[in-house]
Amino acid sequence: MSVEEAIAKLKDNDLSDSNLAELSGLDTQQMTLFEQTWTNIETEQRRRIVDHLVRLAEKNFGLSFDSIFKTLLKDPSAEIRSQAIEGLWEHEEPSLVPLLISLLEEDDSVKVQTKAAVALGRFAMLAAYGKLDEDDVTKIGQALLSVINEETKPVDVRCVALEAAAPLPLPGVSKAIKENYDSSDDRLLISSIRAMGTNCDPSWLPILLGELESTDAERRRAAATALGELEEELAVPQLAELLYDPDIDVQMASIEALSDIGGAEAKEYLELCLQDADEDISLAAEEALIDMEDEEDMESFFG
Repeated sequence: MSVEEAIAKLKDNDLSDSNLAELSGLDTQQMTLFEQTWTNIETEQRRRIVDHLVRLAEKNFGLSFDSIFKTLLKDPSAEIRSQAIEGLWEHEEPSLVPLLISLLEEDDSVKVQTKAAVALGRFAMLAAYGKLDEDDVTKIGQALLSVINEETKPVDVRCVALEAAAPLPLPGVSKAIKENYDSSDDRLLISSIRAMGTNCDPSWLPILLGELESTDAERRRAAATALGELEEELAVPQLAELLYDPDIDVQMASIEALSDIGGAEAKEYLELCLQDADEDISLAAEEALIDMEDEEDMESFFG
């Protein structure tokens, strides 16, 4: 089947993998045909097509629908714009950054703004590893910090923006984390705790250790996860106490954190969990120990 035939079939209910796979890697002329056809397809059918494309790309890494997903960032349907952002999850080209910033700042859908902030967080992580140029880092930082500080923005969007900005090596990020930790809004406070982990600054350690004793389970869980991301061995004894927390999600977060931190002490605590009466806990501990062993093997292999 030719690409032209595959595009023409989009109007039909034929959303077979073999047909949609033909839409991978469209050139400029083929994209023009796609765009012309797309405008004549009903919204619900467009949603189904994008959903299938996202799923197909996840199953087959050899397929790329990035040109289509980029075009669909301007689709009239907020749901389709949101799906398009999801479809671009593996896309790391800096050319996507201004498009995501525009959606974050200007889109009228909270869901799209949130997805755009999450996607920018992926680029913030690339920046933390030195894989983005300084200009892009500055643009991302300015956009996210602006949203964080804009009180008229929905709190959920500000929370995601705060967590997304956390890895950025910019002075304004630490300030934003601290200010929102002092927020009267619990959602912003929880996000600031999560952000402390991905910010990778050991100066957050005293706060995070204190949060492990919070009466709020969500705060304890967020702090445990953040300490795992910091990989701070000093936190191991207190994280071990959470292995017996009354909240199972806190227990799970502690298991994962101990696995992330690693070391002999963390391993001993996880081995004790193998005999836990709760099968979910024992299985999680077993998987955590396997992950630790794999990590140790990798470190040994690469010296």
